Amino acid sequence: MTDTHRAPPHPALTRELTAALATTVRGEVAFDATARALTTMDASNYRRVPLGVVAPRDADDVAATLSVCAGLGVPVVARGGGTSIAGQATGTGVVLDFTRHMNRVESLDPGTRTAVVQPGVVLDRLQEAAAPHGLRFGPDPSTHSRCTLGGMIGNNSCGSHSVAWGTTANNVRELSVLTARGERLRPGPGWAGAPDGLRTLVEQELKTLRTGFPTLPRRISGYALDALLPERGADVARLLCGSEGTLGIVTEAVVRLVEAPRARALAVLAHPDESAAAEAAPGLLPHGPLTVEGMAADLVPPDAALPRGGAWLFVETGGDTEAEARARAEAIVRAADVTDSLVVTDPAAQRALWRIREDASGTATRMPDGTEAWPGWEDCAVPPARLGAYLRDFRGLLTSHGLRGAPYGHFGDGCVHVRIDFDLLTPAGVGRFRRFSEELAELVVSHGGSLSGEHGDGQARAELLPKMYGPRVIGLFERVKDLWDPDGLLNPGMLTRPHRLDENLRFAVLPREPVDVEFGYPADGGDFSAAVRRCVGVAKCRTTTTTGSSVMCPSFRVTGEEEHSTRGRARLLHEMLAGEVITDGWRSTEVRDALDLCLSCKGCRSDCPVGVDMATYKAEFLHHHYEGRRRPAAHYAMGWLPLWLRLVDRTRTARPVNFLSSLRPLAALARRLGGIAPERDIPRVAGETFSRWWARHGGTRPVPAEPATEAAGPTTTVVLWPDTFTEHLSPSVGKAAVRVLEAAGLNVTPVTAGGRPTSRGPGVCCGLTYVSTGQLDRARTVLRRTLDLMAPLLDPADPADPADASERSPVPPVVVLEPSCAAALRTDLPELLPDDPRAGRLAAAVVTFAEALERHAPHWTPPRLDRPVVGQTHCHQHAVLGDAADRRLREAAGLTGTLAGGCCGLAGNFGFEEGHFEVSRACAEEHLLPAVREAPDDAVVLADGFSCRTQLHQLTEARPQHLAETLAAALPPP
Repeated sequence: MTDTHRAPPHPALTRELTAALATTVRGEVAFDATARALTTMDASNYRRVPLGVVAPRDADDVAATLSVCAGLGVPVVARGGGTSIAGQATGTGVVLDFTRHMNRVESLDPGTRTAVVQPGVVLDRLQEAAAPHGLRFGPDPSTHSRCTLGGMIGNNSCGSHSVAWGTTANNVRELSVLTARGERLRPGPGWAGAPDGLRTLVEQELKTLRTGFPTLPRRISGYALDALLPERGADVARLLCGSEGTLGIVTEAVVRLVEAPRARALAVLAHPDESAAAEAAPGLLPHGPLTVEGMAADLVPPDAALPRGGAWLFVETGGDTEAEARARAEAIVRAADVTDSLVVTDPAAQRALWRIREDASGTATRMPDGTEAWPGWEDCAVPPARLGAYLRDFRGLLTSHGLRGAPYGHFGDGCVHVRIDFDLLTPAGVGRFRRFSEELAELVVSHGGSLSGEHGDGQARAELLPKMYGPRVIGLFERVKDLWDPDGLLNPGMLTRPHRLDENLRFAVLPREPVDVEFGYPADGGDFSAAVRRCVGVAKCRTTTTTGSSVMCPSFRVTGEEEHSTRGRARLLHEMLAGEVITDGWRSTEVRDALDLCLSCKGCRSDCPVGVDMATYKAEFLHHHYEGRRRPAAHYAMGWLPLWLRLVDRTRTARPVNFLSSLRPLAALARRLGGIAPERDIPRVAGETFSRWWARHGGTRPVPAEPATEAAGPTTTVVLWPDTFTEHLSPSVGKAAVRVLEAAGLNVTPVTAGGRPTSRGPGVCCGLTYVSTGQLDRARTVLRRTLDLMAPLLDPADPADPADASERSPVPPVVVLEPSCAAALRTDLPELLPDDPRAGRLAAAVVTFAEALERHAPHWTPPRLDRPVVGQTHCHQHAVLGDAADRRLREAAGLTGTLAGGCCGLAGNFGFEEGHFEVSRACAEEHLLPAVREAPDDAVVLADGFSCRTQLHQLTEARPQHLAETLAAALPPP
């Protein structure tokens, strides 16, 4: 389905527009395929292809852009963080990106409790500026770490604290606005900034304005014309809030700040189901809570530490002291009829609980069975007293259409968020989407509600506004629009004269047949298009700071460019599959260049609420992009690293190789030929591999025929995996691991090939370096060879004999010391060889060093070190493996402190590749390097990944260790 409102522009118009903007605008003017592809979508179901993007430096640039576009009849759409859920941040003309330059808090006055902000400032930056004064901006959507004030004003955003501090409209004092024809206005109370004719129109329609607008706290739909009533102060700024950029372009705002409570408590109230929670919510409002948020069990992770129940209310209270806040929370618990409850005052514990609620915007995009769910009816609102009845009727309507959804949201304000498993890929499914939408609009209106309670109407609901307001009010909306924007150039198709809700769907352009790909994509039914569709645009990857151990998205935090965010890369892949803006498919240079700075850290696999795995998508793309073509030199130099290192071992040339690489001219030549950054030192190869040391240590020991169990105590056998890095570059890690594992009473045996030490055979390999460089044919060959070599371990029974197979022994634990290799074996192996059952058996057997000790030597007590630690959790461990066992092991050994989040920046081959050094170092400077510099002298620097240790070696004076090395050094002499 296409945009039927405007035909595609003539190329001559595009050339004229580009030239005119380039000569009048001081900010960036980008009409290339990448810029256009990045802004075709927001976080909604809709897609429109713009002509280009302008990043204005100031209001004068905005005025110049509007002047050029008005002269040529080109539409203009204002865009902030691009997290709008109804389609209002997309358009076919020029997109104004305010996030690049107009992104500052210009001033803050604690005395008047006001701040002056530019439209592109992210909400969290305003909160950080206000916090030292004990102040904050009241509204706080779950996207607070990336949504902008301009977008919040455009949508009249609310957030969880609206029961206490209202909507954005309640917190805006004055605006600076440019109309489409370039008039500069200062809207505010008392008709300030009103265009000619607006007051006359309102005075002619006072009766309609007093009777035509439902009264409820979350009425976001339509224009807030009733704010212009004389008894409401004739507030023109209030009218602009929620107008979705259709009346004027905001270039500055004066906003009200509120006093932040010195202490907070969070009461989690458990109820049998969501309707019971909804019916209980209004009764809590007289107690003055800061939040009354609701969610049901279908959006809560199974390991969430919530009180027993089927639905929960998150009720926050404030006070001058922790005791006062807790007392208010406990009073609410006593007043509530609950099945169970929990009151939390510890800030870290509160943040963990709130994260469950905030991640619901992404979690809700998948049903429990993995089925996709979509916005469209994301945030209807009814009077709070009607919410329980509405939810029952809503559930009934879902069932009657054979649909499913998981409601959650701002129960204290009667606002419900929900994503529904619409089929938006087939004509029949789209037809059902329309029928359901029409019936739900009627249901909401029957309960006295608003079609939008927070996210705006956009394209998703504007077509149905007549059901809510009737023809007279809709006619008023159109007349108001024409007063402000007589040429209809500001975000056309939104709110008035709208697009149909079932056109411009972003899925319509994707291939209908599965794309031929290399990975299995088991969570997406083997469909690469479905994998790319995972990105719904909530943009958690656009956060500029990390919390806790989170990783995503390090390259975006360095460059600040949308194309280097996980969302941006997913958008480019979407457009590559669509073939309209990016037309050369897998050969696309636009996609290649955006993926070039992806570190393949896999942080998005765990930190993204919908589990986008850009590292896998990158490997897939690189495989197809270079198929049948010469690759960059670094792909051969570092992608084939296991081969080169094994060659050095077989020829016993480690010493001459190290000597030659220490000679500057030869090292420079090697770096240039290998595509390695000139700033990098080439790591030294070990003189003796781990496997050769093992042969001297005690030879190979056969794996027992009977499975090892915890009950077997000292005879439990673990198989040590000789990954490339431990084998050839840091065998000291392997030696230390053997010593610790044996001290814990475990029987350690290496992976062998036909009974021989791996150094004498072809060798096992996880394929990591081939995967990260997109050499997937080679990776699959290496992995099949590895499975063949490990056949006695993985398939000891005769597969042709069912009786024998039923008695097959479990695979002993396979201890992998390098986190990236362990992650590759757990995820890449089964996804590249989905039809080989041995791949799944090996993946299931992989354990980390700490997991091996915790699971198979549970009674062993590590040596006490009683020292602080500093360092970083490996990003692949964070994303794939988890580090809970490591944290418990460190605690048992008296290693105190928390390892940093983020990514070290080296990330395997990434930081070594030419052109990546500055980004690599900047990633390290975010958390890791400052933590190491500030550490006490007696701190242990821990880094289990070879890349992390190498980065620290090359950028600091630190001498980082694997946890195994730290523990081994503390053991008594053998």
